[in-house]
Amino acid sequence: MPGTVLLLAASPVGKGCLVDAASVLPVLAAVSPEVLSGTGTANVVELADPLEPQAVLTRLRAAATAPGPLTVYLTGQLQLDRKQRLVHLALARTTPATVRYTAFPWHWMVEELRLRAPGSTTLFLDLHADAEVWRQLAGRPLPVGPRANVYGRIAPPPSRRGVAVPQYMKALATILRSGQRLPPAVLHEQVLLRTTEYGDILLAQDAGAPRGGPQGDPVTVLPEPAMVLSEQVVVLPEPPTGVANARTGGAEAGKAEARGTDVGGADVRGTDVGSVEAGGVEADDPHLAITTAVQDGRHAEADALAARWEEAARREFGAGTAQELHWREVRADLAMFAGDAARSCETWMGVAEARLAAGQDVRDPAVEAAVDRAHHQWGQIGDPRRAGELGLRLVELRCRVPGRREGALDHVRQHLAELRSTQHVPG
Repeated sequence: MPGTVLLLAASPVGKGCLVDAASVLPVLAAVSPEVLSGTGTANVVELADPLEPQAVLTRLRAAATAPGPLTVYLTGQLQLDRKQRLVHLALARTTPATVRYTAFPWHWMVEELRLRAPGSTTLFLDLHADAEVWRQLAGRPLPVGPRANVYGRIAPPPSRRGVAVPQYMKALATILRSGQRLPPAVLHEQVLLRTTEYGDILLAQDAGAPRGGPQGDPVTVLPEPAMVLSEQVVVLPEPPTGVANARTGGAEAGKAEARGTDVGGADVRGTDVGSVEAGGVEADDPHLAITTAVQDGRHAEADALAARWEEAARREFGAGTAQELHWREVRADLAMFAGDAARSCETWMGVAEARLAAGQDVRDPAVEAAVDRAHHQWGQIGDPRRAGELGLRLVELRCRVPGRREGALDHVRQHLAELRSTQHVPG
C-alpha cells in the first residue's frame, strides 16, 4: 500500500526565529519518496514556512486520513500561548504576543493522529523550544499520543541571539540520502551518533512496545555510551560546496600515493586503493572505496586510504584548505565508525583549531559543527584518563567557541570535575 510523507518545516520570520527550519527541506527533498516512507511508493507533501494554522491543519488532516503508513518529518520551534498555557508550533507570522492566533496548536496534531491504527504513523521531530515551553517541558512532557512511533529531540533555546541549525533532521536526511531505509529506532540511533545531545530532550517511542506514560507521552531517553549497532550506516562528510575538485582534491597526487603501502600501519596494496589507479569508479570518488572498507569492517584500511587522500590534498592545495580539511573530517568520522571515540574527538578538535587558525570566525557554522562533534565524541570516551586529557583541551576550545547551545562549556567542566573525583586528572 502506498505511503504518505509530510515534510513540515516552520519557524517565524524575523527576530523571533530560533531555528532555520526550512534549511533542511532541500536535503529531505533530495531523498526518494520510497526511502522517506519505507514503502514501495509514496506521496510526498511539503510545507515550507506556512503562514496560516488552518493551512497546516488541512494538509495534516488529508495526510492522516490517507490509507497506508504515514511518516511526518517535522522541524520547527515551539512557543507557548501565555493565556491558556498551551504549546504551539510557531508559523511564519507568529510572535510571542500572537501565538494563540498565528501558530499551530500542538494538540491539533495529537487529535488528528489519534484515530490512526497503532504503529501506522511515525514522527521524526527536530524541535527547538522557547524559554517558556522549555520550563513547562520540565514537568509536563510533550504529548504525541500512544499510537504513533516518535523519534527525535527537543532542543532548548539558543544561548545567545542567533538562529540554530536543525542538526538532528539534517543528519537524518543525510543518512537517508545514502539510499538506506533503516527501521526508525535504528535510524534514530544512527542520528544520535552524529549529533550532540547534551541538554536536549531525546524522544523515543515505539507504538508496538509503548514505554510512555498513561497519556502516551514519549519517553525521554539518553543514548548508551559507545552504542554498538548491528547494522551500521556509513555516511561520510560531504565535500565543501563550490570548491573545485573538492571530492577528488589531489587526484593526481592521490593516484601516486595509492601506489604505496604502510600508511597508518595498514598495508593497502592490492585492495580497493588499486582501483583508484586503475581508473574505476573510485578514481572519481575515493569515498566509495572507503565506504566499502568500513562496511566490510576494514577500518584500518579505510583510514589508511583517507590518510593518503588527505596528504595528497595537502600537497596539491596546502594545509588548512577546504580540500585538506574535508579529508580530516572524513578521518574523524572513520574513527567514530571504528569505535575510537578518543581519536575522533581529537581529530575534530584539530579540524576546529585549523579552521580558526585559517581565520574563520568562531561563529562560523563549520567551526561550531567541528567543536560540537568533538564534544559529542568526547562524551563517548570510555577511558577516564584519556577523557580527562582531551577534556582539558576541549575546555580551552569551548571557551573560544561556546556554540549555540547554552551550557556547553559548563557541561565539559562538570564532566571533568566528575572525572577528577574518580582519579587524578592533569591540570
